[in-house]
Amino acid sequence: MVNPLQNVMDIRKEELPLSLLMFSYFFLVITSFWILKPIKKSLFIEFYDASGFDLFSWHMQASQAELLAKVLNMVVAFVAVVVFTWLARRFRRQQLSVIFTGFFMACFVAYTFVINTPGDFTAWTFYLFGDLYSTLMVATFFAFLNDSVTPDKAKRLYGLVGLGGVTGGAFGSTFVAVWVDDLDTSSWLWICFGIAFAIGVVALAAGRLVDRNPPVEETEKPTPDTAPEGKSNPALEGARLVMRSPYLLAILGIVGLYEIVSTIMDFQFTSTIAHYLEPPEIGQQFSRIFAITNIVAMLVQIFLTSLVMTRFGLTVALLVLPLAVLVGSGGFLAVPILWVGSFLNTADNGFSYSINQSAKEALYVPRTRDEKYKAKAFIDMFVQRFAKALAVGVSLGITAIFSDFSTIRWLSVFTVVVVVVWIYAARYAGRHFQKMTQSKVGSATEVAV
Repeated sequence: MVNPLQNVMDIRKEELPLSLLMFSYFFLVITSFWILKPIKKSLFIEFYDASGFDLFSWHMQASQAELLAKVLNMVVAFVAVVVFTWLARRFRRQQLSVIFTGFFMACFVAYTFVINTPGDFTAWTFYLFGDLYSTLMVATFFAFLNDSVTPDKAKRLYGLVGLGGVTGGAFGSTFVAVWVDDLDTSSWLWICFGIAFAIGVVALAAGRLVDRNPPVEETEKPTPDTAPEGKSNPALEGARLVMRSPYLLAILGIVGLYEIVSTIMDFQFTSTIAHYLEPPEIGQQFSRIFAITNIVAMLVQIFLTSLVMTRFGLTVALLVLPLAVLVGSGGFLAVPILWVGSFLNTADNGFSYSINQSAKEALYVPRTRDEKYKAKAFIDMFVQRFAKALAVGVSLGITAIFSDFSTIRWLSVFTVVVVVVWIYAARYAGRHFQKMTQSKVGSATEVAV
């Protein structure tokens, strides 16, 4: 029988069960993320759209207050890194998934009692909670996935597995766009509760499958330069691993520089919608653009991701997103109108959630277990949020000096400069991955001979 996925994804028959389970896992995580994202964003923006937010003597607009919330996310992310690292010493794969899924199920239930009549506390904490969900659940999923495959499998399977994420994004955002006016927020949280339960079930099934046929452990053995020294402080363990490895520092650069650019583009996107529209059109536009973005991401994942990763390599795959960002930022710099500003979200997330995420995650596969869990947690949680905080500082600094909407376009000049450095980090990481995987293939061939 001809494999129906063969034309776009090189998936072997024996790999389908795990691939489909991880597809489902990622689909469910991103579906609930895209249910939460427009809700938490709309709740926050609409809550402060009329009156603004006062920080001492500084009166902030809603979009500026959201930037402050992103700075607070850095504190939340630091706590998440410590907790994740501490738990990763004791648990892995499906065990971590079940622990975090149970935590978020409890939170969903708690918020149903207050979310329909929000005050300042609910608006702020729910915004932080929505980001914490994406931070922990996506990091837990990819730690599970990267710890379950070999580098060769990663380049072939991540196209299908990543498709689960972008399909979940398209489904979740479209579902919200269609039903946003028919369900209250507490009902959406109960839907997320049910999805979280399903995630736990799928994670247990995938974990049992991996336990029966585990990959080779720690394909790259720790060296004195990368090995942690005993039971070090969980707040610093991942950071030490990263700082001792140029390769991990390149991944840090890819993640950090992207987050700086993405945060600025999101601020431009939010400011554009808030400038041109009024409630309830604000929430409707967010939902509409998120749906368009995720459909684009799904098409890219189906037709480009596996093709580019297997035929052209990770270096080319890692360069697609920065080039798309250059196009989007250049367009907004020239014509800062509603739909061009809205396109910034598509230029960013349409490629970030598809080909860039699959390629970036594949970079971790040939590394040690500690690097897959602890170094990755440090990069994807703390560094990601720290980079957002830096971008917030740039955005707030410019908007504090120039309050007119027309000045928002000039942030694109800064993003172009950052993208140039980002491209350098992506080229280094992609070429080093190729050298690592080629050396392992060569060694395996010599042993076989």
